[in-house]
Amino acid sequence: MKKTNFVGYVGTYTKGDSQGIYSFSLDTESKKISDVALAAELGNPTYLNLSHDNRFLYSVVKAGDMGGVAVYSVNKDTGELSLINQEVSEGGSPCHVDVNADLTAVVSAKYHNGTVDSYLLNKDGSLNPVTSVIAHEGSGPNKDRQEKAHAHFSGFTPDQKYAAVVDLGIDKLITYQVTENGELSEVSRLSVKAGSGPRHLEFHPNGKFAYLMTELSNEVIVLSYNQENGEFKEIQYISAIPADFHENSQGSAIHVSSDGRFVYAGNRGHDSIAVFSVNEETFELSLVEYTSTEGSWPRDFAFDPTEKFLIASNQESSSLVLYERDVATGKLTLVQSDIKVPYPVCVKFLKA
Repeated sequence: MKKTNFVGYVGTYTKGDSQGIYSFSLDTESKKISDVALAAELGNPTYLNLSHDNRFLYSVVKAGDMGGVAVYSVNKDTGELSLINQEVSEGGSPCHVDVNADLTAVVSAKYHNGTVDSYLLNKDGSLNPVTSVIAHEGSGPNKDRQEKAHAHFSGFTPDQKYAAVVDLGIDKLITYQVTENGELSEVSRLSVKAGSGPRHLEFHPNGKFAYLMTELSNEVIVLSYNQENGEFKEIQYISAIPADFHENSQGSAIHVSSDGRFVYAGNRGHDSIAVFSVNEETFELSLVEYTSTEGSWPRDFAFDPTEKFLIASNQESSSLVLYERDVATGKLTLVQSDIKVPYPVCVKFLKA
């Protein structure tokens, strides 16, 4: 019997009436999101990631002046979360977290500190204290946003050999090896266009190309990825907003369809999702359309497990938006826009 109901999670900024991580249900037959509920009380769980086997949810956390990562066990039937433990240390909270496929290590990026942190995991998914902290150094030409390093993304590469770290403050994509004892060691670095402010990275399903979203220049950078040595090289820059849009807009999230045919990029300010088609030979992008997010400051979005739907989060209008996705053209059609979640940031689904 085909599954038609899927559980999703939303990480938020805990201001206003937001209390932490929220869960929701998507019914793909009725094309509706419902059952929004508080799943876990936590300070500023702005980014989440689920383990590949759906057993654990890892979240960034802010606890007073401390910041770090919390881990929850996931009830696969109900989606209920139960806290296992959390590890926090001095300094700001991270803005991104990822867990590797064999559940041995977690990496997180701290924007305010400009650091990438690594943690070793126990067999029950719990976190050990932070193992390795690498502080980035430097600055960029944007005096307001690049006065120092600002690590914004830290994720394991598809081959699981490396952790790729994106730093908005110094316009760099740095590749690290994560040793068995959790230590981080740099193996490669790429400098992208000065002042572009790179933010998030997503790989093509073939593992040989990647797409880097910039926040400050609101562009997508197409990259080749060398699985042998962890090196990235630039192939193309393409704007994610219209050429005649001159108001403030900042790039947010980027995601690639699992068939590798389409790339989606979020724009805060233009308040849209840009849809790109992928050239099957060069992996370069061409614009398909812009779709309004029907709200303010779309921070993130996610495909449901069928990829026939896409859910976007409007941070400043405290809403989720549901679209139906044409898997042949990549285009999005608005289905539901009245889903209230306070200050939503990150959206994740339990895998099917």
